[in-house]
Amino acid sequence: MILVSLVAVQGATEHGQLAATMLRDLRRAVLKLTPQRIAIVRLFAGDTSHPTAQDLFERLRPSFPSMSFATVYNTLDTLARTGLAGTVRLPGKRGDAARFDPNTTPHHHAVCDECGAVLDIAAGTLAPTPGATKKLRRVAPGFSVRTVERIYRGLCSRCALQHSG
Repeated sequence: MILVSLVAVQGATEHGQLAATMLRDLRRAVLKLTPQRIAIVRLFAGDTSHPTAQDLFERLRPSFPSMSFATVYNTLDTLARTGLAGTVRLPGKRGDAARFDPNTTPHHHAVCDECGAVLDIAAGTLAPTPGATKKLRRVAPGFSVRTVERIYRGLCSRCALQHSG
């Protein structure tokens, strides 16, 4: 029980530090740090669900009824453009809207075909292997690889359990 509490505190501290970094860089990007933007960043920094701008907008609307969707989207887009967030498009159960990811370490994604949940899968690097580069040069001469991303599709543990029961 103590271990769980320590892990939760450590995670909260990491999210707080990430939110502080994001807010500092938004300020550097010449965005005014309004209460709405601060709330967006704080909610996003601790969200591992790969939310869409619409997801965050709907969660924050009760606290900020006058906040516009554009404020949420533009804040997330600025985080992505400054390298403080990733943007992923994962067509599937939840549509094709841009999903934002506060995890900027190298990773792949596992996507549940049933509920649309997205999980991060750690990767040592997103650089292409020499073999993949050689094959790509053969198939698509002149193509320059920036990064390699893998998407694993299947069922999350919760949906798999529901299907087996």
